[in-house]
Amino acid sequence: MSQTILQNMKALVLTGPGKFEIQEVPVPTPGPFEVLCRIGAVAICGTDPEVIKGSMAGYWPPSYPFIPGHEWAGEVVALGENAEPFFKIGDRVAGEAWKGCGHCANCVAGHYNRCQNYGRLETGIRHYGFQFRGAYAQYNVYSVKSIHKMGDSVSFREGSLVDTAGVGLHGMELTGITPGGTVAIIGPGPIGILAMRTARLLGAAKFIVVGRPPRLDAAGKLGADILINIQREDPVEGVRTANGGFGVDEAFECSGSEGTLYQAIRMVREGGRIGLLGVPHDKVMEKIPFKYVCRNEIAIFGSKANPNVSDKVLSLMASGQLVVKDLITHVFPLEEFAQALKTFVHRKDGAMKVVIEPNGPEKDIIPA
Repeated sequence: MSQTILQNMKALVLTGPGKFEIQEVPVPTPGPFEVLCRIGAVAICGTDPEVIKGSMAGYWPPSYPFIPGHEWAGEVVALGENAEPFFKIGDRVAGEAWKGCGHCANCVAGHYNRCQNYGRLETGIRHYGFQFRGAYAQYNVYSVKSIHKMGDSVSFREGSLVDTAGVGLHGMELTGITPGGTVAIIGPGPIGILAMRTARLLGAAKFIVVGRPPRLDAAGKLGADILINIQREDPVEGVRTANGGFGVDEAFECSGSEGTLYQAIRMVREGGRIGLLGVPHDKVMEKIPFKYVCRNEIAIFGSKANPNVSDKVLSLMASGQLVVKDLITHVFPLEEFAQALKTFVHRKDGAMKVVIEPNGPEKDIIPA
């Protein structure tokens, strides 16, 4: 069934709100339609600090102790019953956080990110790293529905960004992209930068990125055409001026900050479309110009996670069309997670994506 695998492994274990330590825990065993994966790389996501802090304890995570982490790539090392038709030992894979129950109306329609049985693990739903054991460990078990084969040309480090890139692609599949059009990106973080690059692949021609230094400056180096510094100018006026006085075709809100939905509405043209990719805090409540939205037929799309896009993202990465490795600014071993988390949260030394390698650096491919 498997390669030689240790009985115990190192894992980042949350012991309570805001408390964590590296522990030795048993390596989990895959069940039917599951595989055991050796984790090659895990990227820290913007939601991870909230899960670790315990801001939503009782929900994310549902209880303690708990192993978080959901942006990962690695290798299949053991097969559970009935998993063999789908994967084999040695397959290099990238994971996603969601696996729906498979039976509710939303799952049957392909919208497993909206599974109606969320929180009821007995139905088969899994939200890895949030409500079910995650990837900050040397090994973890995953459903065959939650992993995707990854070509040899894509490193584990790059594969750990499939989730981040997929958020943008899913949002754009909802909104659409105007060929030859102009896109505004609000928030020059990893999601914003990868959304910009994905929109370019889908046919957009010009990109206006809105934010503040130093990430705004980084966006300029990573492909943005025009930068709007919100510390120096009104973002709506800046975007419209940069586009010849007209609204843009699509705007993507990638920060989750208060006030940015209103700005996006004022940035787009008549008939423009807005994709909400950022995750705001629960207390963020936006006032919108109701009549303006209606009279200008502006469409606003909420977007949740990255369903049904991971294989597409991996194909774009493997072809070299979607570059992600230049967003990986820091890499740490699992034992130095505390320092990695501080680097990410405080954006030390220009941190963009911070990656953890639970089993050490990848040896078979040139590092990202």
